[in-house]
Amino acid sequence: MTTTVDGVQDLPRVLFHIDQEQQGFIDRLLEYVSRPSISAHGIGISETADALLAYLQKLGMEAQLLQSEGWPFVYGRRMDAPGAPTVLLYGHYDVQPPDPLEEWVSPPFEPQIRDGRIWGRGVADNKGQHFAQLLAIESWLAVVGKLPCNVIVLLEGEEEVGSPHIAGCIRAHRDLLSGVDLVVTADGPMHESGRPCIKFGPRGIASFSLQVQHANQDFHSGNWGGVAPNPIWTLVHLLASMKNEQGQITIDGFYENVLPPTAAERQALDALPLDLDALMNKTGLSRLDEPQDRPFHDRLSLWPTFTINGFHSGYGGPGTKTVLPHKAMVKCDIRLVEAQSVEEILDKVAVHVKRHAPEVEFIRQGGMDPSKTPLESPFTAPLRQAYVAAYGEEPLLVPAMGGSLPDYVWTKILGVPAFLTPYANHDEANHAPNENMEVELFVKGIKTGAALLAYLGGMDAKEGT
Repeated sequence: MTTTVDGVQDLPRVLFHIDQEQQGFIDRLLEYVSRPSISAHGIGISETADALLAYLQKLGMEAQLLQSEGWPFVYGRRMDAPGAPTVLLYGHYDVQPPDPLEEWVSPPFEPQIRDGRIWGRGVADNKGQHFAQLLAIESWLAVVGKLPCNVIVLLEGEEEVGSPHIAGCIRAHRDLLSGVDLVVTADGPMHESGRPCIKFGPRGIASFSLQVQHANQDFHSGNWGGVAPNPIWTLVHLLASMKNEQGQITIDGFYENVLPPTAAERQALDALPLDLDALMNKTGLSRLDEPQDRPFHDRLSLWPTFTINGFHSGYGGPGTKTVLPHKAMVKCDIRLVEAQSVEEILDKVAVHVKRHAPEVEFIRQGGMDPSKTPLESPFTAPLRQAYVAAYGEEPLLVPAMGGSLPDYVWTKILGVPAFLTPYANHDEANHAPNENMEVELFVKGIKTGAALLAYLGGMDAKEGT
């Protein structure tokens, strides 16, 4: 049976309901954000998962906690529209630790509204965004009594520690995810211009450290300099062999799986607004990284990176200490683009280290594969229509975001298209003190989620195949 477009016809009533109930929705978000749920410390995770489970059950969903080797996943399913697409709404209920506490204007787990924003840990990343999706479901049920398309909800409790068990969960519970046609994640910031946007995937990340020890003690630089090798120089030379001054990563085979943009991606990237002078002034940047001729948005969407996160060795205190250290360590990450993989790139780094500095220990620290959905997906249209309904303007299309999320489990394990629909303001300060979300954007997020369900309900599931 094929669904009709009744969902689109009912949408104005649902949007009116959201306007009428917005103060209650805001109050409930404040209560949700006041719950600490810090995965890194194991604080409040179980209690928050239980509260979400009870809420999904109240929405009439077939709901359960999916146990894993780590914190549980909260799962809910409601199949109201045979023949319509089934959308999986993903989010995470865990938050970053709030440190440093002294830099918060108000306590991180006592959310406040100031200057049109809600301030509190996790409000933007990710509680306010996935709660907006849940309130969209609630609004449809309150007004119409059923959903215009089929919905599965999956909320993770370990995203802020790298989603170490999500792939295993997806593989173990394929039966509960059968029939999913697309995945939508409301997470991250909107475009820096303030325009809404649809992101078609994240870059991946591969993390590693390099460490070397040349002796069993530090030395006097006068007595031992020129005699004992300096581990800092060993790592400096190794790092210099991995990336040159022109910004090229010089690890053999590093770029062989970097793909050129499609025509649609090229057009979308060229259409993204940019005030580079304002950005440089705001951030205090004196120049962009090499190569200078690379377009700004291409840097974040099409190209991998090699970042030195931290270098640790020797003496860094006040004054002078003429020490020759005996060991050194550096931490690095590489952002990956489709069709690179964590295993491929870390293998190539390992070969490079062994060839250029065999005395250096290469330590893999894992990562997350990239993911990308074609802009030409048939599900792009209902996503665009949803933003127009909520914002009154077309969203920007971003082929890939700069950061990393576990979207690879949807595109590479489940084999379905996955989209990111950010609802938070660009200056949300996620992971930092004074995290915030604009109240207006939270409400618009609920409306966008409601409109998405409506426009998906107007499709036949076969349209997405």
